Amino acid sequence: MTEYEVDRALRVAVELADRACRTIRDTGGTGASPTGPVREKAGPADIVTDTDEEVERQVRAVLRREFPDWGIDGEEYGVEPGAAGAPHWVIDPVDGTTNYAHGLGWCSFSMGLAEPDGNPLLGVVADPWRREVFTATRGGGAHLNGSPVRAADHATLTGHVFMTEWAAHAHWPGQDALLAELADRHCTVRVMGSTALSLVQVAAGRASAAAIGAFHPVDGLPALLIATEAGATATPRLPAYDEPLLLAVPKVAAEARELWNRTVRPGP
Repeated sequence: MTEYEVDRALRVAVELADRACRTIRDTGGTGASPTGPVREKAGPADIVTDTDEEVERQVRAVLRREFPDWGIDGEEYGVEPGAAGAPHWVIDPVDGTTNYAHGLGWCSFSMGLAEPDGNPLLGVVADPWRREVFTATRGGGAHLNGSPVRAADHATLTGHVFMTEWAAHAHWPGQDALLAELADRHCTVRVMGSTALSLVQVAAGRASAAAIGAFHPVDGLPALLIATEAGATATPRLPAYDEPLLLAVPKVAAEARELWNRTVRPGP
């Protein structure tokens, strides 16, 4: 893709993020319940609201008009294939629907663009409540509300923050052992309820590391690019679908990876 195409795609994505955040703020949030019913998908811990669907419909309509040959993969409406060799969008309209549906002000809009092989080209993660928009393009660095952002310079996990998420309502394999090791190091763990928003805290310098048990491109790929463009290290560099992911700031990467390999990815 040309630099002009990526820049244009990023401009459109940021405009869509702003529109999505307004919709999210208007329909729910802290101290309020979202309008419309809350419905189950795979089970009681996997839910969807009218806002999830409305935001994704709005985004898809714009993308079909502006980039008709590109594919789309969205959390609520699945895959629309693009032309052969074309990039594809990934969209999570409300990442953290459970928080949103219960009036907890920690969710996000996540959107990215990837090559046919899955390598990310751009990422946008927007926090409606704090009015923060994280952006990145491959090789172009990471930004927060338009200003460059870098991962923290911490040299140890001790005394700092480690972000993670459950697998919906459940712990994922190795998570309990990892949390115990982090507790022994006096590293404070936070489970906040939005994969995309948790991962970008590493990019913002607020967390030393973050981990998830199952990588899904619709909510993980944009944040992965933002964090690595901010200087974080990813293990693996580009996870396969449902593969665990670890992010760490540079000086903590070796320590975090050693714990990771001992607890989550032990050898035979």
